[in-house]
Amino acid sequence: MTDPSPGGLAKNQLGVASIVFLVLAAVAPVTVGIVVLPLAISHGNGGGVPVAVIIVALALLLFAVGYAQMTKELTNAGGFYAIVVKGLGRAAGLITGIIATIGYNVFVAGALGTIGFFTGAVAFPMIFGFEVNWFLCGFVLFTIVFLLARSGIHLSAVVLGVALVLEILLLLAFAVSVLVQTGFSVEAFTLAFSPEILVGGSVWIGLLLVATAFIGFEATALFGEEARDPRRTVPRATYVAIIVIGLLHAFAAWAIVSALGVRDAQAAGLAHEEDGDLTLALIGDYLGPFMGIVAVILLVISLFAAQLAFHNSAARYLYALGRAHVLPRWLARTNAHGAPQRGLFVNYVFGLIVAAIFAFAVDTDLPPIFTLVPVGLGIGTLSVMIVQAIAALAVVVYFRRRRDPRWWRTCIAPGLGFLALLTFSIMALANFDLVAGSDAGYVLALPGVLVAAIVGGLAYAWYLRARRPDTYASLVRDLEDFTELPS
Repeated sequence: MTDPSPGGLAKNQLGVASIVFLVLAAVAPVTVGIVVLPLAISHGNGGGVPVAVIIVALALLLFAVGYAQMTKELTNAGGFYAIVVKGLGRAAGLITGIIATIGYNVFVAGALGTIGFFTGAVAFPMIFGFEVNWFLCGFVLFTIVFLLARSGIHLSAVVLGVALVLEILLLLAFAVSVLVQTGFSVEAFTLAFSPEILVGGSVWIGLLLVATAFIGFEATALFGEEARDPRRTVPRATYVAIIVIGLLHAFAAWAIVSALGVRDAQAAGLAHEEDGDLTLALIGDYLGPFMGIVAVILLVISLFAAQLAFHNSAARYLYALGRAHVLPRWLARTNAHGAPQRGLFVNYVFGLIVAAIFAFAVDTDLPPIFTLVPVGLGIGTLSVMIVQAIAALAVVVYFRRRRDPRWWRTCIAPGLGFLALLTFSIMALANFDLVAGSDAGYVLALPGVLVAAIVGGLAYAWYLRARRPDTYASLVRDLEDFTELPS
């Protein structure tokens, strides 16, 4: 392993496959198959969800065309923060960094509630016959996640790779079983937007919910400083991640709606919504009761892998903003393994504190799936969607300012991607109760946090420029090949 310099991330650790593992683990394929796709089928366009997956994947690939060109010129642990600084300037970059940092950190807190609930209240009763407190389960598993993350990104990639293979094998086994026993319905594609499919549902809600199933793909740039030959590795990993995610989700959705019947899929989804067991029931029907238990175990593994991936991402935003002196410089230090240990520790403590508040002070009679999880996953998902849209705009503006002649790769494709991401963000804001999975007052008020982040970010940028010009300048000091910075 390469020894990092003090405060630096370990270099040359990750190839295309490793970065794809990190990204796909954050996407959590089994969790998507069990939780997200049934919601899209129930509230979206029912049997047309496989087509919705393909449409979202194509939209994200358009964004990735420009994203890839930007990552060839910029290697930075700040991800979208760095891209927006380069394209839209320091103030916009600062706002993006704040929103992304809030989103990823809160997402990890919500994930603690999710994994704690499904481990203690679902997996333990199913396997051992008794429940375990969700906070205790979440605390133990999150501690393991923290210890793995601080041991270096290479170890995280290995662990996530194993978890990912197990998840994919389960989904493929289920899909193949449906194909053999029932056959895949071509109507899922031929009738995707027909009146029969659209009645009682909304293609726009289907697209929105499917878009949430891709959250995590954007993290490829976060690992640029730890990648081998990042100007090649990161773009390739981005394309591979989106394509694999799209194919896997579309295949799983196709299997689900084929098993239910394309025209009956939405009604069946709504019938199972209260128990949330649509996919689990189908897995039990097609693969047997034992595989139903295995599916629950792999769901926990999927959530564990997602938490590890998002924990690494959250820490790198904290590290990058600490290195730029926006957050305390104390965060911009790594350990002997080249891991941003202090960022990891801050995210670990933050996640535990937020989870503890909901465990011991807020609606303690309700499981976290109705309290903590909507808060964490709701604001996390909305935050990431918004920074994706801002980054897409930054890519277009940056290359237009340079009058880049590659119109398709630097303007048309990323411009269309920006419009798609902007649409998803507006839809997520308008349907936040559905994205979060709760209509509680304190949940519906959460988008206000992002408004405060925008106002606070603008005020902080003005303060830095006026009173701390060195810190304001440091927002771009670690960006490679930087030119033509707007004020």
